[in-house]
Amino acid sequence: MNNAETAAVRIEKLCAGYRSRTVLDQVTADIPAGRVTAVVGPNGSGKSTLLGVLAGVITPLAGAVIHASSSRPALVVQQSAVPATLPITVRETVAMGRWAHRGPWRRLTRRDHDLVGECLDRMGIGDLAARRLTDLSGGQRQRALLARALAQEAELLLLDEPTTGLDIDAQQQISRTLRDVAAGGVAVVHSTHDRAEALRADHCLLLGDGRLADAGVPREVLPVAA
Repeated sequence: MNNAETAAVRIEKLCAGYRSRTVLDQVTADIPAGRVTAVVGPNGSGKSTLLGVLAGVITPLAGAVIHASSSRPALVVQQSAVPATLPITVRETVAMGRWAHRGPWRRLTRRDHDLVGECLDRMGIGDLAARRLTDLSGGQRQRALLARALAQEAELLLLDEPTTGLDIDAQQQISRTLRDVAAGGVAVVHSTHDRAEALRADHCLLLGDGRLADAGVPREVLPVAA
């Protein structure tokens, strides 16, 4: 990360894992604000664990994660993680993004409803608002989950392999949206196995065996393609 850039998150000697298994070991890195950061590495290298720690859903075993903002991060899981029997509409899904500000039981304000509509339109799914989330295609469902995260108006947006299994049009739309969000000052962090997608990021963290192997500009960090 360029020294002139502001760190949205500072990670210091982070160790994290599950029960007795340590997944991340002594990871130190900065996440720049207003930039897209790609987290890359082989399966089991700790990408999802790192996102979980940044989101606050996994408690570190040691070390520190220092957020510049007190706002709750927004986490977008893979669309395949949505239960097939979830009885919820697309609009209701996106409206859940406002719970970070209103709580799940308070009525949404006019501004909340307007923002939900804007996020639906931004992701090109306004015409699907009344449909059940589980009736959508994988690409449509992922766009709905991203719209929910946008509705949260978080300063840190985290995504776990957001374009995996999607067609090229859906991949490109999500990639454009992430760059637009970052241009608005949000720190965007996404894990990916796609080298081309990682190269489009501004910043890259390369994980290997639970450790940070390298960090910096993607074209300098990523291994040369075979």
